[in-house]
Amino acid sequence: MNVTSLRSHSIPEAAVVAAAAAGTAEGGAVNALGRVASALPGGLYSVESEGRVLRCQRAASCLLRPEIGDLVLVSGPDANRLYLTAVAEQADARTARLDVSGDLTLASERGAVSIESATQLSLEGREGLRMGTPQLEIDAGAADCRVGCLAYSGEEAEVRVLSIRVIGRVYEAIVDRLVHLSKTAFRMTEGIDQVRASHIDYQASEMARLHGKNTVVTAKDLIKADASQIHMG
Repeated sequence: MNVTSLRSHSIPEAAVVAAAAAGTAEGGAVNALGRVASALPGGLYSVESEGRVLRCQRAASCLLRPEIGDLVLVSGPDANRLYLTAVAEQADARTARLDVSGDLTLASERGAVSIESATQLSLEGREGLRMGTPQLEIDAGAADCRVGCLAYSGEEAEVRVLSIRVIGRVYEAIVDRLVHLSKTAFRMTEGIDQVRASHIDYQASEMARLHGKNTVVTAKDLIKADASQIHMG
């Protein structure tokens, strides 16, 4: 990690007064306020306090990652064992990052956990994102979903929409029973339209029309035409 230079910040007088209470004798306890001057390799920080440069590591309880120029609290039993325990004041309060080195779990034993954002909320998992819950609710005005490969498995799916459009190269549906109900149905096929079934029953309440440049009607055993009038030719 490259050493980052100190931003142009002057230590306020209040910080100097607070730092005056810090231990000055070598080997004594240290409790001081200072500005983060640089981030050092190995997770160490260089902090300037009352003309001194303190090298410390971030305490496990300090989840907010210190940035250059932040006013921080440094404590330790002696000058060789110093910890950056808290960020008292951010140099740039517009951004903040909670950072840990290992796995992180946010848990509530009895209550709910809520995450709110005034502008945008982003979830990113470099290896994966998993959600497990007995009930999932999503409420959005608009949604844009891009998935390379989707596999859905469930007992029941119900979709209620005003309009639906499916555009693709191949559409396959394998079901035991298919029911289609509509007021108007229109289907156009440029190539071959084939139906294979053991029984075919078409019924029209008004008129049924079959037309083609060449029309062939064949049967192995019987062809029957029954009507009040039959016109041929």
